[in-house]
Amino acid sequence: MIMSEKIIIFDTTLRDGEQAPGASLNVFEKVEIAKQMERLNVDVIEAGFPVSSQAQFEAVQRIANSVGTIIAGLARTVDADINACQKALNGADRSRIHTFIGTSDIHLKGKFGADRYGKSLKEKRKTILKMACDAVQHAKTFTNDVEFSPEDAGRTDIGYLAEIVEAVIDVGATTVNIPDTTGYTMPEEFSAKIVELRNKVTNIDQAVISVHCHNDLGLAVANSLGAIANGARQVECTINGIGERAGNASMEEIVMALNVRSNYWDYYTNIKTEEIYNTSRMVSGFTGMLVQPNKAIVGENAFAHESGIHQDGMLKNRDTYEIMTPESVGIINNKIVLGRHSGRHGLSVRFKALGYEVAEEEMGHLYERFLELADKKKEIYDEDLRVLMGDEAESDQGFYNLDYLHVNLGTTTIATATVRINSEGKTFEESATGDGPVDACFRAINRAIDFQSQTKLEHYQVRSVTAGKGALGEVTVRLKIDGSAYTGKGISTDTIRASAKSYLQALNHYEAMKDMNEVFETISETV
Repeated sequence: MIMSEKIIIFDTTLRDGEQAPGASLNVFEKVEIAKQMERLNVDVIEAGFPVSSQAQFEAVQRIANSVGTIIAGLARTVDADINACQKALNGADRSRIHTFIGTSDIHLKGKFGADRYGKSLKEKRKTILKMACDAVQHAKTFTNDVEFSPEDAGRTDIGYLAEIVEAVIDVGATTVNIPDTTGYTMPEEFSAKIVELRNKVTNIDQAVISVHCHNDLGLAVANSLGAIANGARQVECTINGIGERAGNASMEEIVMALNVRSNYWDYYTNIKTEEIYNTSRMVSGFTGMLVQPNKAIVGENAFAHESGIHQDGMLKNRDTYEIMTPESVGIINNKIVLGRHSGRHGLSVRFKALGYEVAEEEMGHLYERFLELADKKKEIYDEDLRVLMGDEAESDQGFYNLDYLHVNLGTTTIATATVRINSEGKTFEESATGDGPVDACFRAINRAIDFQSQTKLEHYQVRSVTAGKGALGEVTVRLKIDGSAYTGKGISTDTIRASAKSYLQALNHYEAMKDMNEVFETISETV
């Protein structure tokens, strides 16, 4: 009898997932997600890119000190990057340094076009190979668990790819990751590349083969599963498939494909599938990136049956149209309803069941906000609590905080908004008119903080995120500031207030990323 083989789940939601336009997370949110990842039982959490900013460093450090899972930090093949990883990961029970460098001809001619890397392509390849080996050796002085990624492996010459993979394994890499960085490769093509590497790399049995697939052509999951079938034993993926551009391979889809089709695959994961839904909703709530209704596994319609034929079949036998149960991924239909008379203990227990660990000192403030909401809504559902927790994570965390909002409007008057903003101990108050109350709010905010950068509102969406009378409304905005996109999310029973909060959150993400980009650009000059 052939024993099933374990597939290592390497979650990069907090690193690559956060690179989705506008999906910036603060330290508190990252730590909460990491704790939920531990409950989900992922094998490796890639916590961030420590050298890129102080906020990134702090987040990786906090996560390393908070969870027992293997914590990975990303580093370019630069000593400063690797040293920053080591310092950030110092408190981890188990740590991994993940170093990478571009290897495709496109990357070598573009990113490494300067003559100091070599004048010919042959010389550049030699330089990059040495940089990769030096980085792995340097990382090995800090930890035995070192992963190497040849960036854009999907478009890298197979001969050179095999050469560099063999070389880094020879100097100590324990995991070699093969990324389809641009989502360019077809499933058969990507599978064949894994087979070729296994055949060409003489020491391949000394390292775990990993894959990291992007979804530019909608093939990330298919490419990942094909790679598993041909020898990969680690998959790098994200919750809800979030990530740069079109996103990454979706963790929940890969895990459930292996789980549901256990009759087809001789592989398994250690993922606690009943925690998938909670994790999905937590990531969605904190990032402000909505899960599309028809998203496999965790979408709102994933287990909905509207067709009469389907409904009839389901009533007679659920197996007729359901290949998995909602309960298997943590969707519970008989939700507990809380109200004003619910106590702190009951609220705390419910938060824990949803994946949130609330410290005793934080519970007092959160309970007060719960009671305020209960006065308006009467009945509080799980989604209300998720929203409340996500909103709490943003309160008093940003560079700009809304202290006061007043709006005048009517059928015969021009909409006018007055705002008072707190920022780093200073208070700013301004009024402005606009085409409507929301436009007036945004203009007043810009005037109050004297925001000078070129700003364009690219997206504005209002939706009801909870049920019942007095339902919470969520406003999501996406701002284009200095050429980059920043997403903000605001929650309130008052849509205009939610709009103001979402706008400020987007500005806060801009301020947080501004320093990060400045540091990153400075470091890039040394590569």
